[in-house]
Amino acid sequence: MVTVRVLVSLKPSLLDSAGRTVTNSLKGLHFDEVHNARIGKTITLTMESYDEDRVKAMCEKLLANPVIEDYTIEVLP
Repeated sequence: MVTVRVLVSLKPSLLDSAGRTVTNSLKGLHFDEVHNARIGKTITLTMESYDEDRVKAMCEKLLANPVIEDYTIEVLP
C-alpha cells in the first residue's frame, strides 16, 4: 500500500477570506509575527500503487477545482 497526500490551496492571486480572518485573529491574540495565513485542505489517499497520472486525474476531476485552486502531490514513505 502507498499513502499519497494531496495539498489543495487557493491560487495566490485569489483572496482568501478565511485566511485573512485567521491572520487578524492571530494578530488580535498578539501573535504579531504572523503576516499572512492561507487556508487549504489536505486529502490523504491510501492506494494499492501510485500512478502519478491517475492521481493528477483525481485532482483535476474531483479533489481540486483547477480554476481557483492549486494542488501538490506527495508520496509518503
